[in-house]
Amino acid sequence: MNIRAKQVGEQMKKELSEIISRKIKDPRIGFVTVTDVEVTGDLQQAKVFISVLGDEKQKEDTLIGLAKAKGFIRSEIGRRIRLRKTPEIIFEFDESIDYGNRIETLLNQIQKDGKTEEQ
Repeated sequence: MNIRAKQVGEQMKKELSEIISRKIKDPRIGFVTVTDVEVTGDLQQAKVFISVLGDEKQKEDTLIGLAKAKGFIRSEIGRRIRLRKTPEIIFEFDESIDYGNRIETLLNQIQKDGKTEEQ
């Protein structure tokens, strides 16, 4: 990824957090955190990684709400960031957070099991 794409990604991450939390009034959209934005080198696409507080249904509802608001979100990004063409936005769940939590749980379990064997 080139430097320009990285800069645009960082700027988009900041703006998206603001837009999603303040501008979108869709009740389906829960508590969303934009964890990362990966912009392609040609600045045509932006993969937006999100984490959502809640169960699977809340996560799915949030994704549906964001998909419906995609046009609005993209036009807001276009107004805030001066680019010739605003990247196409793709929302994805950031699995790394769940993965990290799972690893932490497993490590705690191993540690607990180790202590019970020592006694």
